[in-house]
Amino acid sequence: MRRFVPHLLVLGLAIIVALGVFGAVRAVSSGCHPLSRTACVRILFLGNSYTYVNDLPTIFRDLARSAGQNVETGMVAEGGETLAEHAASSEDANALNGAHWQFVVLQEQSEVPSLESFRQSQMYPATRSLVTTIRAGGASPILLETWAHQAGWPDYNLTFAAMQAGIDQGYATIGGELKIPVAPAGQAWQAVVQGAPGIVLWQSDGSHPAPAGTFLAACALYTRVFGPCPVGGPYTGGLPASEAATIEAIVNQY
Repeated sequence: MRRFVPHLLVLGLAIIVALGVFGAVRAVSSGCHPLSRTACVRILFLGNSYTYVNDLPTIFRDLARSAGQNVETGMVAEGGETLAEHAASSEDANALNGAHWQFVVLQEQSEVPSLESFRQSQMYPATRSLVTTIRAGGASPILLETWAHQAGWPDYNLTFAAMQAGIDQGYATIGGELKIPVAPAGQAWQAVVQGAPGIVLWQSDGSHPAPAGTFLAACALYTRVFGPCPVGGPYTGGLPASEAATIEAIVNQY
């Protein structure tokens, strides 16, 4: 059974216990710095393994802190989890009501947005429901647009480019309807594949993010919370500085 733990227990502590790519996640990490002169920004992530593999919330937090922001993150995620499952979950409701979040990041299961029928039957109704709940609690929702599988989705005759086009359309449509910002990780991912093919974004499964992919997603989210992702800053997510700077510069184009 998955469990939500807010990222606010011990300053400087970061522990992720993930039961494999397809298991549940239990996450604990440090909250906002109590002595910072910068206002605390609290962000909750609702996603699945695309969010918890490599610990996207912590990568985002560390990137933001390196740019002078004061950030606290929380996460509820389980492998393969859809937004429809999040919308129906009492655990998600408790997490949303359990802290004064400024932002809530919504990340749909990787394949759902790529097909119109799945978008209409699953993604859009769930997003509308979650956004209503999020706004009622005083937070602002953000959609985290994901990336296509490296080989596309052969079961539906979708190439990488076709799958990414469907994902882009899915997030843009519901984001436009509900007036929600979309963090353009998928679009930037495709641009990196085309413009900097030496950067390894996928793990060997061709689906989940390698560290560079998670760093890219963190930068994309940064642009929608704070503004342009800092290029050439001190935090690189463990990547070579030149690689991180290339990702940051490409993300900022979107």
